[in-house]
Amino acid sequence: MPFLDTPVEGLKIFEPQVWKDDRGYFYEAFNQQRFEEAGITVPFVQDNQARSTRGVLRGLHYQVGDMAQAKLVRVLEGEVLDMVVDIRPGSATYGKWFSLRLSAENKRQLFVPRGFAHGYLVLSPTAEFFYKCDNFYSKAHEGGILFNDAELGIDWEFDLNEVILSEKDKVQPAFGEHRPVW
Repeated sequence: MPFLDTPVEGLKIFEPQVWKDDRGYFYEAFNQQRFEEAGITVPFVQDNQARSTRGVLRGLHYQVGDMAQAKLVRVLEGEVLDMVVDIRPGSATYGKWFSLRLSAENKRQLFVPRGFAHGYLVLSPTAEFFYKCDNFYSKAHEGGILFNDAELGIDWEFDLNEVILSEKDKVQPAFGEHRPVW
C-alpha cells in the first residue's frame, strides 16, 4: 500500500492499490498491519460519515487535550477539497495549511495526526465523506478556527461568497485566538 509523505510532518497521503475489472473494483481501504508498517499506529475507535451538497464547507475543527483526535479521511461519493492547518505549538509548520482533493474516483485518503484543525469543502453536486477517529467526540473539548482567517490565507479554490456554513462555523475564532491544542 503506497503512502506518500507531505511537506507537513506526520501528515500522510494513502493511495490504495485498486483492482478493476468488468465487475467493478476492489481495494483495501484500511489494513492495520500495513498502516503500522507506514508508522501509523493509532487505534481507531469511531467512524463518522457525512453527506453534503456543493459549496458546503465544514470546518476548521479540532479537539484539545486528552480528547484530541487523529483522523483517516476519505470520500465515498463525489469530490471535496480537504484542508488541514497545523496547530501544534513548536511545530516547524505551525500555522501552515495543506490541502488535497479527495474523491470517490481517486480513492485517496489522508491521515491527519492529532494537533491539526481539519475541514473540507464539497466541490461536486454531492459528496459522502467518511472518517475514522482515534478518540471519541467530546463537545467540551472541541475547538475551531475561522475558515477564511486572513492570517492563514487559505486558498479554498472556490468563491467564498457561495459557501454554505453552519452557524457555528460562521463565528469561529481567528487563528491565534483559538483554543490551544494542549
